Amino acid sequence: MLNHDVERKVLAILRVLSGACEPLGARVISRQLEPYGVHLTERAVRYHLQLLDERGLTRNNGKEGRVITEKGLDEMSNALVSDKVGLIINKIDTLSHLTTFDLATRKGQIILNTTLFPAARFKKAISVMRDVFAAQHCVSDLVAVAEEGEKLGDILIPKGYVGFGTICSVTINGILLRAGVPVESRFGGILQVKDYKPSRFTELISYSGSSLDPLEIFIRSKMTSVREAAKVGEGKILASFREIPAICQPAVESMLDKINQIGLRGLITVGKPGGELLDVPVGVNRVGIVIIGGLNPLAAADEAGIVCENRAMSTMYDFEALRSFGEL
Repeated sequence: MLNHDVERKVLAILRVLSGACEPLGARVISRQLEPYGVHLTERAVRYHLQLLDERGLTRNNGKEGRVITEKGLDEMSNALVSDKVGLIINKIDTLSHLTTFDLATRKGQIILNTTLFPAARFKKAISVMRDVFAAQHCVSDLVAVAEEGEKLGDILIPKGYVGFGTICSVTINGILLRAGVPVESRFGGILQVKDYKPSRFTELISYSGSSLDPLEIFIRSKMTSVREAAKVGEGKILASFREIPAICQPAVESMLDKINQIGLRGLITVGKPGGELLDVPVGVNRVGIVIIGGLNPLAAADEAGIVCENRAMSTMYDFEALRSFGEL
């Protein structure tokens, strides 16, 4: 019987392997564990992988690396419920600290959402997403594309697929954090849009109480109408609700122009100290901020019946390597 600390590390390794499109070696696994708040050396990862092999949760493919087994997937879905709760908020906090993008130089690492589209459907997906990007229901129109066999950050694109990357809204957390503004991510939600303007949140899921990304949950549950919001200005889009200390409000508002100038339009609105924002209350001496969801274009593709695999907050990526969606 493994102790709780070891079991927690094992669960994190299984999560990394479950999201991989290829066998992974200990070095890659060690690097990809960081967003989960687990820090293991390459040697330590090898030790835990041996334990997983013995339990039948992973399979050793030799020099290619490890893959997760069906038994491993079952173990991951059932084990350590207490560790799963809050997993997303821990990942958000870690990725915020890993963001190195600098507003002044426009260089550094940002956080990327990745989506795998069947290659035969990619042109159709681009066509569907075009209205969403035009309506600016996205963090930015800067994207990344990779063909099969290429990589988006740490994600290898499998055969028959095209990888599509959009900037994750948590990147804005990282930018604000680098400027000395601590950001608390409270909710992921469904934001109702009327006459092309944000009206109110209709659904909210707390990041601190969820083991899955709330925006992915809303997409899978078919709760969005992003295409309608983009075309006629009425619909439901993905957004998140953050809080900052009230004393930081002037600094955040002064940064809005700089953030917009580099092509990041994800910061929708900033509230007032202690006041509700879009019907969501905030704490004493706190200010609410609403950030648009980076997965909105992918929600539109899902609404159009294009089957794809979304991975929110999946990898770090060089900002300078991004390109405009209009070039596709």
